[in-house]
Amino acid sequence: MTQDYDDMDAVAMLKADHRKVADIFAQFEKARGKDRKQKLAEQACLELKVHTILEEEIFYPACRRVVETDMLNEAYVEHDAAKLMINDIEAGGPDEAFYDAKVKVLSEMIMHHVEEEEKRSEGLFSLARAAGLDMDDLADQMRARKKTAMARLQGHPEIPAETHVFHGEDNAFALAEAPMRRRGGGLEMQEAR
Repeated sequence: MTQDYDDMDAVAMLKADHRKVADIFAQFEKARGKDRKQKLAEQACLELKVHTILEEEIFYPACRRVVETDMLNEAYVEHDAAKLMINDIEAGGPDEAFYDAKVKVLSEMIMHHVEEEEKRSEGLFSLARAAGLDMDDLADQMRARKKTAMARLQGHPEIPAETHVFHGEDNAFALAEAPMRRRGGGLEMQEAR
């Protein structure tokens, strides 16, 4: 019996997102028509943009004090590298040279990232659980944020994924030690619970 997304804890939700995106990439590999490929690529990009928002605004900041800094820093850099590819894929289309190759490389980048997060004993998810983070509270925050992110981004591939760790960017976002929340037009750290 599969667990309902509304009943999952934070790690289960993130893993469910990983499985969903892996399935979309597998469908892309088998797809033949340009329209079908573009639809699948856009779906994968949307899911990934929303997923990175959940991890970067809620899950990663909660992990910052309890998980090795290098591991989190690498996760942010991997996200930002994937976001550059996402933005390029969304700006193009299936008639563009290298379109399929870009989607394939994005898929490989994501699968590597997923493997790092889901390693049994030393992965980010295992370490977060072992540290005793409140996975149910994080899940509640993530479910609420997923609704707002999806409402904003769905049907709007022109809204780019935001990077945070490259040269000249405000790295404070990626170094936050508490979940972020939307306030007006920006983000701010929310009080630790």
